Amino acid sequence: MSSDLILEATNLGKSFRGFDAVRGVNLRVRRGSVHALIGPNGAGKTTCFNLLTRFLPVSSGRIVFDGRDITPLDAARVAGLGLVRSFQISAVFRQLDVLDNVRVALLAHDGGSYAFWRSSAALGRYTARAEALLEQVGLTRWSRHTAADLPYGRKRALELATTLALEPSLVLLDEPMAGLGHEDIGPVTRLIADLSKRCTVLMVEHNMKVVADLCDRITVLQSGEVLAEGRYDEVSRDPRVLEAYVGGGVV
Repeated sequence: MSSDLILEATNLGKSFRGFDAVRGVNLRVRRGSVHALIGPNGAGKTTCFNLLTRFLPVSSGRIVFDGRDITPLDAARVAGLGLVRSFQISAVFRQLDVLDNVRVALLAHDGGSYAFWRSSAALGRYTARAEALLEQVGLTRWSRHTAADLPYGRKRALELATTLALEPSLVLLDEPMAGLGHEDIGPVTRLIADLSKRCTVLMVEHNMKVVADLCDRITVLQSGEVLAEGRYDEVSRDPRVLEAYVGGGVV
């Protein structure tokens, strides 16, 4: 594995009762880049994410992260190594306030356990670091709001703050724009751009303007296989990609 690659999947495959959801996928993500995995519905994007983050066992192939073969590891071990996934649905503790959500993430990263009945003692020493992370994602004035009361776009910002608390070297974002109103897309795009200054980003995203604005390289999947790869201006003109998106103009 080349030192400029942070993630490399070779001949990656996944079968479900004889159905090949992913077949022979080769994926190379360069360190410090923003890389998109796109494709029409049913192309295998989510299955690939589940394989790369070890939420699913592979049927064939090999996954190397930061020079280490992670194919046999489970999801928790992989996250501990610095490969962290943010899910399509905002994953925060709705009953806790914004600051405590980030403090819990910091505690978990340090290997601690959280007891709700003694939260102040468990979390107090993480306050300064949590406040710094909230400032990075523009949530300082929301720090004492309950997470459940946040607007949806702010919940995504909180999820990014809790992700940063894990000090990842590679973040996988699963449709970060899903469910956002038009007014939230710009701010969340800027948050991801800021995130990419700290770590490598691999994202599944359907909003092609966001992909065009953010991503250095794009891999297109169709029917579980790699259809095309390259810069946005290359893949957006590829006749196979236009055909896959039914009628062109989508990308």
